[in-house]
Amino acid sequence: MTSAWSLQRGTQVFRGQTGIVIPVYFPQDIDISCGTDLLHDTVSAYCEHVTAPSTICLSVDGEAFGGDVALSITEKFGTQICIAPVNQGKLRSAALGVQRLLDNPHLTHFAIVDQDGDHFPNELLNLIRAALHISSEALTDRTLVLGQRLSRHHPMGFFRGELEELADRTMLDALAYHAVQSGQPLHLEYANAVAEFPDFHSGFKLFTRASAEDVFVQIPPRLEGVSDRCVYHHACEAVMVVEAILAGAYLGVVRRNTTNDQPISTFNLYSHGQLTADMIIWPCKRLGVPAVFVQQWLANHITRLLLATLAPDGKAVLDEVRRLVLASYSEDVSASRVTSLQPPFL
Repeated sequence: MTSAWSLQRGTQVFRGQTGIVIPVYFPQDIDISCGTDLLHDTVSAYCEHVTAPSTICLSVDGEAFGGDVALSITEKFGTQICIAPVNQGKLRSAALGVQRLLDNPHLTHFAIVDQDGDHFPNELLNLIRAALHISSEALTDRTLVLGQRLSRHHPMGFFRGELEELADRTMLDALAYHAVQSGQPLHLEYANAVAEFPDFHSGFKLFTRASAEDVFVQIPPRLEGVSDRCVYHHACEAVMVVEAILAGAYLGVVRRNTTNDQPISTFNLYSHGQLTADMIIWPCKRLGVPAVFVQQWLANHITRLLLATLAPDGKAVLDEVRRLVLASYSEDVSASRVTSLQPPFL
């Protein structure tokens, strides 16, 4: 075992050199008691693993969307806090939190951890050790490590798990396309051994300092002609990955556990079709992918999804995603190939 990613070294980096940002958002007009308990438990657990609570920052996405809850937890544990005056999306709250922690010159790594109690601090150590290994082996200061869920379907449900698979598979295609067009190879040697495709939209991410600066200091990102809501709310996880890789980050993947059923989720507050379409639209446009390629990738991947067997809802939402994505390219969808996207036999 090399000393660069030993347990001792990883623990040292975790305890004193890793900044942890927890984006906070509580929708209005709902019971937030469960969410409050989960946030409290998340902060408490992470505080037990770090030397100073000031390396943890609660970043609230709009004062009216959890500011009072976050303040009370901050006062109890001594963490840092930043509160955006208005709701602007997870990407903005993550950026504000990272920017705050970047002021600490002793921090070398920065983690983004969701508030829902589903991102366990003991497993962040494995992400840190993976980042240390990649940096040592590849001689790079730019690394992004994803916490890959063992299952998307169990914690998120069948519907959402299938839609995220579609977005992840298409994004991998888009990254490969850009690599060929740019002449810059896509580094996946630290990601491919874990799964067929990376869990790009996992809410558990670890950046080295250089990659954190690449992604979060340059906010706002290029909108590529889409709405702020698309970028800051819907495609926020895609932005973090794409901008890091475009700046030269090596991608690493580490398996992690989740709860078997998410106790809270904002997924059903969104239009499922638009949310998924935006998760595909922005990365494809940012990476310069022509519509004809995106159209074909959607055809390639929709046929493999079991969601299409959930009739009529599954087929309907997949048709909606496909229509919205192609419409964003100003394509005449009625003139596109809209026949059944499936082989005659299995």
